[in-house]
Amino acid sequence: MSHIQSSVNTRSETFQDNQNHYETLLKRLRDNLQEAATGIREKLIERHRARGKMLARERIDRLIDPHTPFLELSPLAAHGLYKNEVPSAGIVTGIAKICGVQCMIIANDATVKGGSFFHETVKKHVRAQEIAEQNRLPCIYLVDCGGAYLPEQDRVFPDKEHFGNTFYRQCNMSAQGLPQLSAVFGGCTAGGAYIPALSDENIMVKGNARIHLGGPSIVKVAINEEVDGETLGGAEMHGKVSGVADYLAEDEAEALARLREIISKLNWPTRCYADVKPVKPPRYSPDEISGVVSANPKIPYDVREIIARLVDDSDFHEFKPLYGDTLICGTAYIHGYPVGLIGNNGALFSESSLKGAHFIEMCNQRKTPLLFLHNITGFMVGTEAERGGIAKNSAKMVYAQATSRVPKFSIIVGGSYGAGNYGMAGRGFWPHFLFTWPSAKCATMNADIASNVMLELRRSSIKAGEATQAELQEIEDGVRAQYGEQSDPYYATARLWDDGIIEPADTRDVMGLCLALAATQPPGVGASPVYRM
Repeated sequence: MSHIQSSVNTRSETFQDNQNHYETLLKRLRDNLQEAATGIREKLIERHRARGKMLARERIDRLIDPHTPFLELSPLAAHGLYKNEVPSAGIVTGIAKICGVQCMIIANDATVKGGSFFHETVKKHVRAQEIAEQNRLPCIYLVDCGGAYLPEQDRVFPDKEHFGNTFYRQCNMSAQGLPQLSAVFGGCTAGGAYIPALSDENIMVKGNARIHLGGPSIVKVAINEEVDGETLGGAEMHGKVSGVADYLAEDEAEALARLREIISKLNWPTRCYADVKPVKPPRYSPDEISGVVSANPKIPYDVREIIARLVDDSDFHEFKPLYGDTLICGTAYIHGYPVGLIGNNGALFSESSLKGAHFIEMCNQRKTPLLFLHNITGFMVGTEAERGGIAKNSAKMVYAQATSRVPKFSIIVGGSYGAGNYGMAGRGFWPHFLFTWPSAKCATMNADIASNVMLELRRSSIKAGEATQAELQEIEDGVRAQYGEQSDPYYATARLWDDGIIEPADTRDVMGLCLALAATQPPGVGASPVYRM
């Protein structure tokens, strides 16, 4: 009874048109990811290799368990910023298994501005540590870092969420018993020196690794001492004289092997708190999602068609299917892990808001994580909606979601606008992970509505006849251009408003990894009454 029966005709012209449109979006995503990984800086990569050094992602591949996934986070951070000269914000972060232990990996990319920290670099580093602390993961730092990028110092150094916060978090995670381990592959100057120095254990590679609070040029200026980098802070000096290095490695391969050895002896048992079921594939292929999503965002589609291609056996127990039908709620399993899904089939009315609040509280009572699938214009407006109490009823859903004690995850599959974004656990409500699809849009409102609002405001602020058609057209064009640019998923991911853009067909696997992480944490404590309308 609870299996979703798809009504999508995969041979129809509409389905094929949708797939062709989405293939264009996917090509753009794949090209951008390829460019971020190895493009733009070919000469710098060549010079890096000439020094006997691996690229950041190659180090990660060597470190993690063979044939296991690496969930990379925010790979397109800083995309399009700084003349596109800081791909991936100069740092690679993500989650993977090392000797069977799920770990957060934070790796500097020295081919990008010497591994220096820009504003987005710090933000990405802090976000990785935040996820590690929330999910109780050991942190592994692959260090090749030039410290703060000095021209950006006012956006990197002084504030509470700036570079110093990374060290604050590192100290406190170690104090909580979360291992902090590092391997140093290159220069670590100034602030960069504290990453290995604050680690519980660290490894340095002979010949390339250096740690010093001030490099030779700073030493010369500060105390008029002339010294070369190796004498000042080389691996052998720190291993044999200062004791800053705990282990020396002849090369990068040995350093990574040593890291694996340390992790294998962490005494790090894990427990699963979820009621895990045998995994069954969906009855409909996740590859079909690109044909389900309408090429024209004004043409609706049923979010159940997405759910049918995400959940195990397409088995979805829908809650209150006949009431508040613009919000789809129900329980299912993804890769064997229980999850409550909330998806949009239109604007949120009072009825759908109350239904959402009820369902969220029920999932909290049953310790079931929540997954929000955003495709929402917002809560309903107008006289009838206001008289029906939409302000209070929408607030009930926002309140239930904001105070939820179970892990919550968000995927923006289409539009996510205004207070609808808030009700559906947008970034401001601290979901455990938030990913977007290439079709995603996120803003206070869509460009059509925003331009009309601005035109009405302009008309109401002037006397009749004073505004020329050219002036009004200029306002409309400007607003449309602004909202078109700023609601683009690449604009958002560059600024780390999400944890990365993912392909629809990969969503099931990504969510399986996220739910597996969440299942290792004890359920939230506290009373869990079920909200009744």
